[in-house]
Amino acid sequence: MPRREITKSDGCVRFAVRVQPRASSTGFAGMYGDAVKIRLAAPPVDGAANEALVIFLAKIFRVSRTDVRILAGESARSKLIEIRGITEHDVRDAATR
Repeated sequence: MPRREITKSDGCVRFAVRVQPRASSTGFAGMYGDAVKIRLAAPPVDGAANEALVIFLAKIFRVSRTDVRILAGESARSKLIEIRGITEHDVRDAATR
């Protein structure tokens, strides 16, 4: 996936994510290049990790699950995420907690 920054358009924020499935716990793990690194306790089987990612991001950013979309990388560790109803600052703040 090409390098991407956190961008906003049409009320949505898009950003790259690098997931680490089968981690001991789910949470942010800083940055991975230009991508936000997220550890997921779920395994990468039958979409479980993608579902866990959507649920985690919806909970963290206090939006509904339908406001979180995986635009690219459904079957890869590197993904492009779009979330409606948040700002670029929200993403940067969450990634550096």
